[in-house]
Amino acid sequence: MSDKIRVGIVGYGNLGRGVESALKQNPDMELKAIFTRRNPKDIVLKDANIQALHINDIEKYKDEIDVMILCGGSATDLPEQSPAIARWFNIVDSFDTHAKIPEHFAAVDQAAKEGSKVGAISVGWDPGLFSMNRVLAEAVLPEGKHYTFWGRGVSQGHSDAIRRIKGVKNAVQYTIPIEEAIEKVRSGFNPDLTVREKHIRECYVVAEENADKKAIENEIKSMPNYFADYDTIVHFVSEEELKQNHSAMPHGGFVIRSGKTGDGNINHIIEFSLKLDSNPEFTGSVLVAYARAVYRLNKEGQSGAMTVFDIPLAYLSPKSGEELRKELL
Repeated sequence: MSDKIRVGIVGYGNLGRGVESALKQNPDMELKAIFTRRNPKDIVLKDANIQALHINDIEKYKDEIDVMILCGGSATDLPEQSPAIARWFNIVDSFDTHAKIPEHFAAVDQAAKEGSKVGAISVGWDPGLFSMNRVLAEAVLPEGKHYTFWGRGVSQGHSDAIRRIKGVKNAVQYTIPIEEAIEKVRSGFNPDLTVREKHIRECYVVAEENADKKAIENEIKSMPNYFADYDTIVHFVSEEELKQNHSAMPHGGFVIRSGKTGDGNINHIIEFSLKLDSNPEFTGSVLVAYARAVYRLNKEGQSGAMTVFDIPLAYLSPKSGEELRKELL
């Protein structure tokens, strides 16, 4: 492509910085601006040539940016921001509240079609890359079951949800797979497992001074879609301990399909796994690849919401079809 794809970032937390880093590895793309709800003067960017702007001014840049990558949280940010911004820009978001994806898709679809834009939602590694592998494995092995295990690692969305609770100053949440459950699946037993039997959620929380810790713990453990269905452990720690022991952001997980073919006696296991030193750095790289695809699809005249199921793999790559067939097929 002769012209670079002009990208904007909405939100400059860990994920926003991950997107910023990923863009530097993609020479066909360039970062034009970062939009924030904070005072832009308080934002320290890695590149002094990039502008930090207030999100209220975003509409003014509709002719200067090709794709907006939305890096807010799924609990409260993206349900509002994605449909609002999709009226003016092609967008990519990482909405990860699985139970609410259908309604989020519908809201973005309506807004994007009104603006003749493309909105890729729920992009990342789960939902995202893991979703693709679940579909692929199920299509190949229709007689079977799929299982998804996350961690051990820091969940950005769940950590963000805790930080929104009144009285919480900071928090980090680890998702921990239960090894016994993984081994049962890998053995081909096809067990029926509840979410509680597959994962533990462990939370490290810094409470505000004089906050009601018991109320905070109860609100965490009863939070629907995040913690209510899991065995959840809550630790209250100091800011110093959180910074010293829980500032890294590793993550990863497994998607496993256990199935049978033929007369039902031939067993097969399909497994896809990720081991990530930095969840936001990796997720940012996925978002950037899909920003390229969204730009191309809109250039072809397409509009509306899409997921990873709807976007051809070739659109993610800067390489031509000829190069892909020669080098990677």
